[in-house]
Amino acid sequence: MATKKPEAKPNVSRDDLLKYYRDMLLIRRFEEKAGQLYGMGLIGGFCHLYIGQEAVVVGLEAAAKDGDKRLTSYRDHGHMLACGMDAKGVMAELTGRIGGYSKGKGGSMHMFSKEKHFYGGHGIVGAQVPLGAGLAFADKYNGNDNVTFTYFGDGAANQGQVYETYNMAQLWDLPVIFVIENNQYAMGTSVKRSTKSPSLWERGAAYGIKGEAVDGMDVLAVKAAGEKAVAHCRAGLGPYILEVNTYRYRGHSMSDPAKYRSRDEVEKMKSERDPIENVRELLLQGGHATDDDLKAIDKEIKAIVNESAEFAKESPEPDLSELWTDIYA
Repeated sequence: MATKKPEAKPNVSRDDLLKYYRDMLLIRRFEEKAGQLYGMGLIGGFCHLYIGQEAVVVGLEAAAKDGDKRLTSYRDHGHMLACGMDAKGVMAELTGRIGGYSKGKGGSMHMFSKEKHFYGGHGIVGAQVPLGAGLAFADKYNGNDNVTFTYFGDGAANQGQVYETYNMAQLWDLPVIFVIENNQYAMGTSVKRSTKSPSLWERGAAYGIKGEAVDGMDVLAVKAAGEKAVAHCRAGLGPYILEVNTYRYRGHSMSDPAKYRSRDEVEKMKSERDPIENVRELLLQGGHATDDDLKAIDKEIKAIVNESAEFAKESPEPDLSELWTDIYA
């Protein structure tokens, strides 16, 4: 996992560190609960968990401001929680209930929030990349300084529409940050076997797009790189590419046994590189929190997640009349 780290990590306060810890833990515990509900048959269809990748979206949200936009692929629950969407609404949508963000009609890949400027998870590989450039085009047209975070994976990085979008984004100096969440395995093929160029962000050089690679298991490194990218876009200098090298602990989806990698490899990553444990150690070693403080946060997060699961179970399924609402005629 060759990674170029930013020159310096940002100075962060105790409150910031605690926020990043809490936000990453919420994603972790939410996804664990979603996995349980899927196993119980309460979540149907596909379910792609974000466990292991939490530092990516939490670090980049720390670099964002109100008005910035974000959209991603189908591995999207963590992005929703990180930008402030309600865990109850997300879980209810996963279970197909009326209390969900799309009234139970969309499921995992079709949740949106106009309030939080979240423009969905997208099931077609790479489809969100040109959509993200379109959102950035709107911001440039409207003359504001908002940026759009367009997330996609290492597998999608080989899609042709990505490079068409790179060309247009640079041609028009669009304020879009292309975030490659390189979790090393796409749907189940190692990036070493599927991709000839070892550095995905450098492909932007063909279009004159600047970028860098960053350690996606380190929330502070991600935040530092995100601030650099955001400043570039807000200054009107065009798009920026961040290749965030991360690692998912679970399979591609809940139906994937992940036999293409060893158990030892996964356990080594968990024990040595876990993004939540890294921040936990910073808090403890810096005297910013005690073990009891962090246990209390975990208890608080588990209560939020359990509440979201109960809300989802108690929320009714949408009425059949909902089939005729929120559609184009």
